[in-house]
Amino acid sequence: MNIVVNGNNRTVESPPLTLHVLREELDVLGPKAGCENGGCGACTVLIDGAPRRSCLTAVGSVPDAEVTTVEGLGAPESMSDVQQAFVHYCAAQCGFCTPGMIIAATAYLEGGGSADRTEISEALAGHVCRCTGYLKILDAVAAARDGNFDLSTTAESPHTTVLT
Repeated sequence: MNIVVNGNNRTVESPPLTLHVLREELDVLGPKAGCENGGCGACTVLIDGAPRRSCLTAVGSVPDAEVTTVEGLGAPESMSDVQQAFVHYCAAQCGFCTPGMIIAATAYLEGGGSADRTEISEALAGHVCRCTGYLKILDAVAAARDGNFDLSTTAESPHTTVLT
């Protein structure tokens, strides 16, 4: 079967689920194997531009599909706006959920999503993050939507609390 992963044509033979093909056969490690039942969002990828849980998506159901993982959004020297905002706002803690969260945020913004934190929260509702408390993630997505961050300065979130 043929699929396009991050712009590269690939022929795959096994296993049946997209997550396992990406990680085990193609060595694309951005999508994470979290719950493996679609509940956590860590395995989210774009398939033909739509966010999908790769742990639930059979490769056979997406022949010749364009699959984009977090690696396909940008490289360290040329990150996408969402990736830059996540770095700038320190929106990742352990980083396990981050690739899926960035993919979901990208899909939300490319679909015309607003910078409204309630709407962003609803768009990311299927993604579990056990570390951040989500506030910095919401800040990052809102900033990416508005292009409202300067990478030459230190991140300053309106939700940052300094303990003295």
